[in-house]
Amino acid sequence: MEARAYLRHARIAPRKVQIVLDLIRNKPVDTAMAILKHTPKAACEPLEKLLKSAIANAENNHNMDKNSLYVAECFVCPGPIMKRIRPRAQGRAFHILKRTSHVTMVLREKE
Repeated sequence: MEARAYLRHARIAPRKVQIVLDLIRNKPVDTAMAILKHTPKAACEPLEKLLKSAIANAENNHNMDKNSLYVAECFVCPGPIMKRIRPRAQGRAFHILKRTSHVTMVLREKE
């Protein structure tokens, strides 16, 4: 049995989120929560909320035991890119790409 949670259109670049997801993959949920709490990265705050949501989904929807859960899968996919223009010298325009992320987290019970 597995519980899933999704975070869509997060306003942070996927490569920044991937660094933090690599830290918590295949870890028990209490260890993953501690890692997210004490890592000084911008992606940790939304990922902590996502992990709490996945834990709540596991307990309420699938009657899974919180103490035996671990982060089985977590991955990030690029979302839509917001394109902005910044004026530069001599009338030129500089394109700014504001990237977004879609994050998926899957929790499973240990056997």
